[in-house]
Amino acid sequence: MAKKKTAEERRQRAAALKAERLRKERRRKILAITGGTLAVALIAGLIGFLFYMDYRSRQIPGMAEYEIGSYLHVDTGEKVDYEQSPPVGGDHWSAWQNCGVYPAPVTSEFAVHSLEHGAVWVAYDPELPADQVAQLDALYTPGSYLVVSPYEGEMDGPIVASSWGRQVAADSPDDESLQRFIRAYEQSRDVPEPGALCSQGVDLDAAEVEAQLAAGGGEDIAEEMDGPAEGAEESDAPAEEGAEESEAPADEETE
Repeated sequence: MAKKKTAEERRQRAAALKAERLRKERRRKILAITGGTLAVALIAGLIGFLFYMDYRSRQIPGMAEYEIGSYLHVDTGEKVDYEQSPPVGGDHWSAWQNCGVYPAPVTSEFAVHSLEHGAVWVAYDPELPADQVAQLDALYTPGSYLVVSPYEGEMDGPIVASSWGRQVAADSPDDESLQRFIRAYEQSRDVPEPGALCSQGVDLDAAEVEAQLAAGGGEDIAEEMDGPAEGAEESDAPAEEGAEESEAPADEETE
């Protein structure tokens, strides 16, 4: 009788252990599923938050957006009639305005090419107080994709920042809309040529450009002014061939 009782106890103990093991397995599965669900929800929430923050950073009060229909290269010296002032895109000359600070107005056809490369053009009224001009100039640091210059055309405010297809007016350099606009669109990828240079181009102001044009009789500006326009690498070969050809007559005369 005692042996039967012992065997029964063993069976009960084994059943209890099995039940406990099954409970632990179910608990592990529930925790795993719950943990996975929470992880997925956390990742989805993080992605959603990042998208929201990106969206919010681009919802700038007062910002206008424009559709750019054409952005072809036109002959250097050919004036383009832009719809916006300052322009936010469109046809332009083959070289671009170097990013930097300019104390005098720059040529729109060059500046638009810089916008195509992802630059922000911060234009201001020439009558803007000197201390505010200094604040705007300080926005540029070496390597920045900013063109800062006075602008003599009509503007919607004393300061207007333009990127490709977008523009916002500001009353002062401290305007939050201006600061947010620069953060959102400087070196934007949403341009025709993202990542292209904003240096090694043209560093002349508009008056100097006009002088170059006048010196050329209104035709193409001197080649050295156009700098590294697209396809400049191909222009080296003809120059070298020309140099060789120019030496040949000299050798024949020597002989």
